[in-house]
Amino acid sequence: MLEVLIYLFENYIIDGDSFEPGQDELAKELIGAGFPDEEVDKAFVWLEDLLDICEQEQDQIEWQPQALSSVRHYTREESARLKLDGQSLLIRLVNAGLLDQFAREAVIDRVMALDSADVNLDHIKWVVLMVLSNQPGFSEIAEWAEVMVADDLVPVMH
Repeated sequence: MLEVLIYLFENYIIDGDSFEPGQDELAKELIGAGFPDEEVDKAFVWLEDLLDICEQEQDQIEWQPQALSSVRHYTREESARLKLDGQSLLIRLVNAGLLDQFAREAVIDRVMALDSADVNLDHIKWVVLMVLSNQPGFSEIAEWAEVMVADDLVPVMH
Protein backbone atom coordinates (compact mmCIF):
# COMPACT_ATOMS: atom_id res chain seq x y z
CA MET A 1 0.00 0.00 0.00
CA LEU A 2 2.81 2.45 0.82
CA GLU A 3 4.25 2.03 -2.67
CA VAL A 4 0.87 3.04 -4.14
CA LEU A 5 0.74 6.09 -1.88
CA ILE A 6 4.27 7.11 -2.83
CA TYR A 7 3.45 6.71 -6.52
CA LEU A 8 0.38 8.92 -6.13
CA PHE A 9 2.31 11.48 -4.13
CA GLU A 10 5.19 11.69 -6.60
CA ASN A 11 2.94 11.84 -9.65
CA TYR A 12 0.03 13.96 -8.47
CA ILE A 13 0.67 15.73 -5.17
CA ILE A 14 4.28 16.92 -4.93
CA ASP A 15 3.88 19.47 -7.71
CA GLY A 16 0.98 21.03 -5.85
CA ASP A 17 -1.50 19.62 -8.34
CA SER A 18 -4.77 18.33 -7.07
CA PHE A 19 -6.03 14.97 -8.21
CA GLU A 20 -7.32 15.80 -11.67
CA PRO A 21 -8.40 12.32 -12.74
CA GLY A 22 -11.21 10.60 -10.91
CA GLN A 23 -10.62 7.74 -8.53
CA ASP A 24 -11.69 5.18 -11.15
CA GLU A 25 -9.19 6.55 -13.66
CA LEU A 26 -6.44 6.60 -11.04
CA ALA A 27 -7.26 3.02 -10.03
CA LYS A 28 -6.97 1.89 -13.67
CA GLU A 29 -3.63 3.71 -14.02
CA LEU A 30 -2.29 2.18 -10.81
CA ILE A 31 -3.40 -1.33 -11.76
CA GLY A 32 -1.88 -0.76 -15.20
CA ALA A 33 1.38 0.24 -13.48
CA GLY A 34 1.40 -3.16 -11.78
CA PHE A 35 -0.09 -2.45 -8.36
CA PRO A 36 -2.48 -5.14 -7.03
CA ASP A 37 -6.19 -4.22 -6.80
CA GLU A 38 -6.31 -4.73 -3.05
CA GLU A 39 -3.31 -2.44 -2.46
CA VAL A 40 -4.90 0.28 -4.60
CA ASP A 41 -8.15 -0.02 -2.64
CA LYS A 42 -6.28 0.17 0.68
CA ALA A 43 -4.37 3.24 -0.51
CA PHE A 44 -7.60 5.03 -1.46
CA VAL A 45 -9.13 4.24 1.95
CA TRP A 46 -5.93 5.49 3.64
CA LEU A 47 -6.06 8.74 1.64
CA GLU A 48 -9.78 9.25 2.35
CA ASP A 49 -9.08 8.81 6.06
CA LEU A 50 -6.24 11.34 5.78
CA LEU A 51 -8.59 13.86 4.18
CA ASP A 52 -11.13 13.28 6.96
CA ILE A 53 -8.45 13.83 9.61
CA CYS A 54 -7.25 17.04 7.95
CA GLU A 55 -10.82 18.37 7.77
CA GLN A 56 -11.33 17.59 11.46
CA GLU A 57 -8.01 19.27 12.20
CA GLN A 58 -9.20 22.50 10.59
CA ASP A 59 -12.37 22.37 12.71
CA GLN A 60 -10.30 21.81 15.86
CA ILE A 61 -8.02 24.75 15.12
CA GLU A 62 -11.05 27.04 15.11
CA TRP A 63 -12.11 26.18 18.65
CA GLN A 64 -8.97 24.79 20.28
CA PRO A 65 -5.85 26.98 20.48
CA GLN A 66 -2.44 25.55 19.71
CA ALA A 67 -0.44 24.50 22.74
CA LEU A 68 2.65 26.67 23.03
CA SER A 69 4.56 23.72 24.37
CA SER A 70 3.51 20.18 24.92
CA VAL A 71 4.96 16.77 25.45
CA ARG A 72 3.61 13.85 23.46
CA HIS A 73 3.57 10.52 25.28
CA TYR A 74 3.36 7.55 22.95
CA THR A 75 1.40 4.38 23.57
CA ARG A 76 3.29 1.12 23.55
CA GLU A 77 1.99 0.38 20.03
CA GLU A 78 2.95 3.85 18.74
CA SER A 79 6.44 3.54 20.25
CA ALA A 80 6.91 0.14 18.63
CA ARG A 81 5.78 1.42 15.22
CA LEU A 82 7.53 4.81 15.23
CA LYS A 83 10.66 3.70 17.05
CA LEU A 84 12.98 6.27 18.59
CA ASP A 85 14.19 7.71 15.27
CA GLY A 86 10.61 8.38 14.10
CA GLN A 87 9.71 10.02 17.40
CA SER A 88 12.85 12.15 17.19
CA LEU A 89 11.96 13.21 13.64
CA LEU A 90 8.50 14.33 14.76
CA ILE A 91 9.98 16.30 17.66
CA ARG A 92 12.43 18.06 15.30
CA LEU A 93 9.68 18.88 12.80
CA VAL A 94 7.43 20.29 15.53
CA ASN A 95 10.31 22.32 16.98
CA ALA A 96 11.17 23.64 13.50
CA GLY A 97 7.56 24.72 13.04
CA LEU A 98 6.86 22.43 10.10
CA LEU A 99 4.32 20.38 12.04
CA ASP A 100 1.86 21.68 14.59
CA GLN A 101 0.30 19.50 17.28
CA PHE A 102 -2.64 18.57 15.05
CA ALA A 103 -0.47 17.67 12.06
CA ARG A 104 1.79 15.59 14.33
CA GLU A 105 -1.26 13.65 15.49
CA ALA A 106 -2.35 13.16 11.88
CA VAL A 107 1.11 11.78 11.05
CA ILE A 108 0.99 9.39 14.00
CA ASP A 109 -2.51 8.24 13.05
CA ARG A 110 -1.57 7.62 9.43
CA VAL A 111 1.67 5.80 10.36
CA MET A 112 -0.35 3.55 12.63
CA ALA A 113 -2.77 2.90 9.73
CA LEU A 114 -0.03 1.65 7.39
CA ASP A 115 -0.46 -2.05 6.80
CA SER A 116 3.28 -2.70 6.77
CA ALA A 117 4.54 -4.69 9.75
CA ASP A 118 7.90 -2.92 9.62
CA VAL A 119 7.69 0.86 9.36
CA ASN A 120 11.02 2.60 8.94
CA LEU A 121 12.09 6.25 9.04
CA ASP A 122 11.67 6.70 5.29
CA HIS A 123 8.04 5.54 5.55
CA ILE A 124 7.42 8.07 8.31
CA LYS A 125 8.98 10.83 6.19
CA TRP A 126 6.64 10.00 3.31
CA VAL A 127 3.65 10.10 5.67
CA VAL A 128 4.81 13.51 6.96
CA LEU A 129 4.92 14.82 3.39
CA MET A 130 1.49 13.39 2.62
CA VAL A 131 0.01 14.99 5.73
CA LEU A 132 1.68 18.32 4.96
CA SER A 133 0.42 18.20 1.39
CA ASN A 134 -3.12 18.34 2.79
CA GLN A 135 -2.39 21.44 4.86
CA PRO A 136 -3.33 24.93 3.69
CA GLY A 137 -0.36 26.70 2.10
CA PHE A 138 1.57 23.54 1.25
CA SER A 139 2.32 24.75 -2.27
CA GLU A 140 4.36 27.66 -0.83
CA ILE A 141 6.53 25.37 1.32
CA ALA A 142 6.52 22.19 -0.80
CA GLU A 143 10.18 22.31 -1.85
CA TRP A 144 11.38 23.35 1.59
CA ALA A 145 9.29 20.66 3.29
CA GLU A 146 10.46 17.97 0.90
CA VAL A 147 14.13 18.82 1.46
CA MET A 148 13.70 19.09 5.20
CA VAL A 149 11.85 15.83 5.58
CA ALA A 150 13.60 13.79 2.90
CA ASP A 151 17.12 14.81 3.83
CA ASP A 152 16.38 15.09 7.57
CA LEU A 153 17.73 18.62 7.60
CA VAL A 154 16.58 21.58 9.58
CA PRO A 155 17.02 24.51 7.18
CA VAL A 156 17.88 27.92 8.49
CA MET A 157 15.39 30.60 7.57
CA HIS A 158 16.86 34.06 7.03
